Amino acid sequence: QVQLVQSGGGSVQVGDRLRLSCEAHGDTLMNKCVAWFRQVPGKERQGLAALFPDGSRTAYSGSVRGRFTISLDKDNNTMILQMESLKSEDTAEYFCAAGADICLLTRAAFPYWGQGTQVTVST
Repeated sequence: QVQLVQSGGGSVQVGDRLRLSCEAHGDTLMNKCVAWFRQVPGKERQGLAALFPDGSRTAYSGSVRGRFTISLDKDNNTMILQMESLKSEDTAEYFCAAGADICLLTRAAFPYWGQGTQVTVST
């Protein structure tokens, strides 16, 4: 069983940067597929970024590619989402996820989830 505890988030301005963290407890994140999703009210949870179990391959949705970076802090068993050049449409609740057997950016693939953290980007 993996427990994911998120930190970071908050309110920023358009063009700012923000870093989200997700610390795992109960098992290592190494050799696991880990990912970040986001959701706005009334819409499906959207997959943003995945880091494959090999620890090097990544996948990003088109809406964040080139602006967001997913990484793994192995020393602290923590996954990171570094967000740059934030836009108002990035406003959402953000979730970390881990443990997919098949590393796809789909909600159903992941058994373990963080509690969510709000990111609000304003002009």
